[in-house]
Amino acid sequence: MASSINTSSPTSSVSDAGNGNYRFALVSLTSLFFMWGFITCLNDILIPHLKAVFSLNYTQAMLIQFCFFGAYFLVSIPAGNLVKKLGYQKGIVTGLVIASIGCALFYPAATLATYGLFLAALFVLASGITILQVAANPYVNALGSSETASSRLNLTQAFNALGTTVAPFFGSILILSVAASVSADLAQANAEAEVVKLPYLLLSAALAVLAIIFAKLNLPTIREHTEGALGETQTHLGKTSALQSTHLVLGAVGIFVYVGAEVSIGSFLVNFLGESHIAAMPEEQAAHYIAYYWGGAMVGRFIGSAVMQKIPAGTVLAFNALMAALLVVIAMATSGSVAMWAILGVGLFNSIMFPTIFSLALRDLGPHTSQGSGILCLAIVGGAIVPLLQGVLADNLGIQLAFILPVICYGFILFYGAKGSKM
Repeated sequence: MASSINTSSPTSSVSDAGNGNYRFALVSLTSLFFMWGFITCLNDILIPHLKAVFSLNYTQAMLIQFCFFGAYFLVSIPAGNLVKKLGYQKGIVTGLVIASIGCALFYPAATLATYGLFLAALFVLASGITILQVAANPYVNALGSSETASSRLNLTQAFNALGTTVAPFFGSILILSVAASVSADLAQANAEAEVVKLPYLLLSAALAVLAIIFAKLNLPTIREHTEGALGETQTHLGKTSALQSTHLVLGAVGIFVYVGAEVSIGSFLVNFLGESHIAAMPEEQAAHYIAYYWGGAMVGRFIGSAVMQKIPAGTVLAFNALMAALLVVIAMATSGSVAMWAILGVGLFNSIMFPTIFSLALRDLGPHTSQGSGILCLAIVGGAIVPLLQGVLADNLGIQLAFILPVICYGFILFYGAKGSKM
């Protein structure tokens, strides 16, 4: 049974024993952030693989990201209600179990070599990841003082970025390299589809083990964030819903445009580096450079976690948004290695944006925190919508000019860090 730490407010000081319990919880949670970062980035390997297996066009292939990020839109609000009723720990276990089932469903999808079943498996997997995000992000946010919440969330999110950095290498070894040895003949479609069985069965087993471990861990309970903590009909700071908090609503827009910008840039990297006036790289070579983009995010989060111990989170967020926008503009206006490294460098400044926006948006929500987390995770659907919009721009304006859309996204994040988060 989880221990209870019943403080008068989420920012109250806790005993040394409580602090130790909080530290143990934070260390445990890093494994979750790594796993869902790993799984999310593995989609970048899955897209070209299934595109080749099923002879898909680009629109059909992008249904992979659409199903994955679309789950955030459909599941986030119910997940927020679920976590509010069950608490953070049971919510985490539920998310792990559903994600494990989603990974296991790749086995029958591969056996039958049916694209629709792959999409269904991805949706179930993403639903579990959504519940994990709804539970784990605000939990980390609450495990200590509000002043250092952004720093804590950036530190745990750094392990999420570690997962996104490692996943392409894992996928290239267990999926792409194996698939390359199989004939591309349509008669071999079943054999090519079955390549994903082993990687996703391993992930299913790992998630199931994590579910068992988290079910038995002795983690602290944040009573102020549970249903009925202040009485179901009682208000918190004069509010009966998270949506009445302006900084939460603006934060949801910030999450939407941030995830949209990050996924858009990542999705177009290989094609951008393949342009004759940029780097003229073949796809195989350009794919390796994706690691610089995601690796920069990992490094930046470790740096950001330390910096935000001294500098206000909103200030750091505004600075990073400004730098990211400038780098994208440079990539749009130049060519050759300057444009290449400018767009890859955006990852470094993307690093702290998601966890910082998340923590600033959840500040002072009290018992409405789970609802607020669900709303923020719903906004992750930006990863499904913004890349499609950029694709339309790329078709009409060219791939380089299409990057104006991420610049607009970073402009809003600059506003949120400087002013919107304080409203």
